[in-house]
Amino acid sequence: MKNIIIALIPFMFLSCYQVERNCTDYKTGVFKSESILSNEVFKSKFTRTETLQIETYENHIDSSEVRWINDCEVIFKTINPKNMAEEKDIHLKILTTTDSSYTFEYSYVGEVKKAKGTAYKVDFD
Repeated sequence: MKNIIIALIPFMFLSCYQVERNCTDYKTGVFKSESILSNEVFKSKFTRTETLQIETYENHIDSSEVRWINDCEVIFKTINPKNMAEEKDIHLKILTTTDSSYTFEYSYVGEVKKAKGTAYKVDFD
């Protein structure tokens, strides 16, 4: 019986571990990101302010309104959408942070299928 209790003690401490997220460090700034869509690496560069994000990818520039739900979740609404897909809002959730990057998952609002990626802060205020 003692062996079982001794074996369970490390699991009790591990179950209390939470990933530290300093999401407020990534609300604004200049970033580069990489995500995988349909087995393809998608790279972009973007600048984010409290209310606006301007993203450049594959020689395209998109601007989105930014609405933070909480410190780690944000909704992007494309300004001047050019097609039906761009009319859908995107929900992004920051999963983990480091001193210079964050991992995230995102999807269209209301959809279950999510994609993941990593963003790296380019400017260090």
